[in-house]
Amino acid sequence: MILTFDVQGIPAPKGSLRHVGGGRLVEQVKASRPWMTKVRAAALAAAADCGWKHDGQGVRVTLELVVPRPKSVRRPMPVKRSAGDLDKHCRSVLDALTTDARHGLLGVLTDDSAVVDLVASKRYPSGERPFIGAVITLEEV
Repeated sequence: MILTFDVQGIPAPKGSLRHVGGGRLVEQVKASRPWMTKVRAAALAAAADCGWKHDGQGVRVTLELVVPRPKSVRRPMPVKRSAGDLDKHCRSVLDALTTDARHGLLGVLTDDSAVVDLVASKRYPSGERPFIGAVITLEEV
């Protein structure tokens, strides 16, 4: 079974957690929490529409990020660091797709360790992908 959906909004990478005392950890990238909430909502809506239910099997994830193009950049590929590390974007999306029982958050994957194949890209908007956001595909393998 294949689940494909898009998420509109500015993609945010998952930052490192910072200890603030009293056993509390906070996310260093403030935009990551709202982005992960959008990804989770879009994934759950798409899963409900097509009847996707992850049973723990291996999953191939394809992640196409479309980040805002700075006015000074004319190239088709992102070259600025401001768009974030691709691996941290992947962490953000995979965490958003995963059920987090400790915080009572439902996801479309039982555990992100089920991801056995990951293909990710980061691009600027183009005719093929004119919006800012992400196109995410999950396929059981």
